[in-house]
Amino acid sequence: MEILRTDPEVPDLSVVKRVSRVLMGGGVVAIRTDTVYGLLASVDRPDALRKLVALKVRPVDKPFVLLASDWIGVRSVTSHLPPVARSLGSRYWPGPLTLVLPGNDDLPSEVRASGPTVAVRIPGVPLLISILKEFRGAVAAPSANRPGEPPATSIEEVLAVFDGKIDLAVDSGPAENCRPSTIVNCTEFGGEVLRVGPVEPTPRELAAH
Repeated sequence: MEILRTDPEVPDLSVVKRVSRVLMGGGVVAIRTDTVYGLLASVDRPDALRKLVALKVRPVDKPFVLLASDWIGVRSVTSHLPPVARSLGSRYWPGPLTLVLPGNDDLPSEVRASGPTVAVRIPGVPLLISILKEFRGAVAAPSANRPGEPPATSIEEVLAVFDGKIDLAVDSGPAENCRPSTIVNCTEFGGEVLRVGPVEPTPRELAAH
């Protein structure tokens, strides 16, 4: 298994390109996100998504959180954006806020777990944004841990579980946030916080617009 190192704030272009190539080829990459370390796979590669399910020992009915580099990427995985989603995203993205939105019907079943929605965010880490822009697509990004175990906050914790089982790992130092993202379910009638995290929208921000 390949291990690369780079500064998450000033990413090495060669690392960015290498990660993008691995994702395009259907590989799984471990990398630090804006919360904890995660496992990335292309949403356009059902084979990679199935590998994620197996690696995470994940129930097939549990959807993945998706990462996109910008609003264009978000729209590529959603059917439409409720007004509260546009408002919350404009306020808190890029950053650790995940929005549950109506999903694009063309997405693989592994992404939505056969449900009608997707969970997506624009991360606040220059390394990740650079990779997503180079890759030109969205990725599934579950945390790099097994069920019931605490999220991985360092590359050492990732490798203790997934060494030799994934295609590439990027060491960009310890995760500083260490809290999973806030999750808000967005509908035409407003937003509902499903998981409390680093971002705390106000009741006014969650109200229908």
